[in-house]
Amino acid sequence: MDIRHDLLSFFDAAIQAVEGKQVVEQALPEIVQNQFDDSLSDTTALADIQIVAIGKAAESMLQGAFSYLEGITRLRTPKALLISKTGHISPESYQNPAINCIESAHPVPDETSLVAGQSLITFLQSSEVPCLFLISGGTSSLVEVLNEDWSLQELQEITQWMLANAYSIEQINSVRCRISSIKAGGLWRYLGNRKAICLMISDVPDDDVRVIGSGLLFPEKQRTHSNEIPNSLPEHWKQKLSPSITTKANKDFYWKVIASNTQAKNGAAKLAKQKGYAVQTIQELQQGLAVEVAKHCVQMAKENPNTVMIWGAETAVILPESVGRGGRNQHLALAAAIELQGLDNAFLLSAGTDGTDGVTDDAGAIVDGQSLNRAAVDGYLAKSSLKQADSGHFLCASGDLISTGVTGTNVMDVIIAFVSDKG
Repeated sequence: MDIRHDLLSFFDAAIQAVEGKQVVEQALPEIVQNQFDDSLSDTTALADIQIVAIGKAAESMLQGAFSYLEGITRLRTPKALLISKTGHISPESYQNPAINCIESAHPVPDETSLVAGQSLITFLQSSEVPCLFLISGGTSSLVEVLNEDWSLQELQEITQWMLANAYSIEQINSVRCRISSIKAGGLWRYLGNRKAICLMISDVPDDDVRVIGSGLLFPEKQRTHSNEIPNSLPEHWKQKLSPSITTKANKDFYWKVIASNTQAKNGAAKLAKQKGYAVQTIQELQQGLAVEVAKHCVQMAKENPNTVMIWGAETAVILPESVGRGGRNQHLALAAAIELQGLDNAFLLSAGTDGTDGVTDDAGAIVDGQSLNRAAVDGYLAKSSLKQADSGHFLCASGDLISTGVTGTNVMDVIIAFVSDKG
């Protein structure tokens, strides 16, 4: 039994269960039937819709929409705006005359994010036909239109500060909503009264649609100026943040979350059971500091030997002033390697379903009881690497990094562990 290979295959199964093209193709038939019933005899209406795809999974989601719509219209490809992370758009999309492709920055917005925001407004204002939105994780950073009293430099500074200080995605997006003129439902200002449909791949806890992409089409809950702003945010930024904007969605608006972390975990569990493993899937999302989550997961795996343990996660790392190479999954994996040290047949995998971890091109890592020994040959020490947020170099030396390339989805992170009672 090659446990390392099996855990990697379970992670791949998790990704395939929530791959963007597949889940959009599965969701659209029922939606088209229910939302375009009057148009089914005249499919010109479907060919004339606009499609807006934004996020790390935007291209795969758009491919799913094209595949389905082209199959039933047999007329022409709808016009689409595709906004994704730099390196996440293929040459084929650029060569398609129906698609306006824009690559922008993640996780910290830059000038390309503002270009994407203006392009989005221009695209929406160019027509009054129904619009299909395909939204996935990363959207908040990739597309932005700032309130007049905020500069790009200020947006970058506050974003970097929140990321370095382990703010949750809910906290970060709550702040972003008060800086942006299109988030928290602000995009409705540019949509008019047209029909709108929004399909989402969720990368946030509880699949809260107000948090996915900072809720471009979803007004925030009624709240005061300050009750969702973290107390630890520096005062000069607190004073500058605007109250939540008041917007209202159109009556002719349909939305659905079509992929989530739960589906990914279930995909991994299904394959593990098919391979004959005992499996325990933890429903509770693992949140908090990556090091603490690592300790908790390893302890649970030790208490449930000979069982594939599967968690979903959205962890954070407090970064030092000088940051090394890595991301939250690599940080978590390295912390787990310390807890697994010396055990035989003991493994933990932690990886991002989008195929990236932090600002690296690695998805995460799979460590075992000998990871520390392998890295020590090249002079790497686990605790010092953790302190320097330099897990990536350590895990490269130990041979434990996972590289998947662009996955076409983004439903937070998956942790999979197995500890043998013979270890």
